[in-house]
Amino acid sequence: MQLKNYFENNHGTGVMSTAGRDGNVATAIYASPQILDDGTLAFIMRDRLTHKNINENPYAAFMFIEDSAGYKGVRLYLKKVKEDDNAELIAKMTRQSLSPEEDAAMGPKFIVYFQVEKALKLVGGDDVVLD
Repeated sequence: MQLKNYFENNHGTGVMSTAGRDGNVATAIYASPQILDDGTLAFIMRDRLTHKNINENPYAAFMFIEDSAGYKGVRLYLKKVKEDDNAELIAKMTRQSLSPEEDAAMGPKFIVYFQVEKALKLVGGDDVVLD
């Protein structure tokens, strides 16, 4: 499975789970990641709990549930590899259509990049083979 094609062709709900250094787990709704040519996943994050946790502990899990009958989707186990706060790049990657004033009022944004350490189907223990 090519993740870039998968996320371009499937709509659904994404949930990111992280834990800080204290081990307390948090979950948040996230849009589908942007997939770079090298297979790296990029998420736009605000400076909130998920971002704080990922800076304390680089591991996360992203679950994507397809908008379809039954339980279809993927579970991705991720490791943060880098972060960027380049405003121009963030603007290019942002999908949401807020006014500049509304966007600024919500606080700073960051692009957080992850490598996929493991990929599983949504249900069961079957690995997803990534191309």
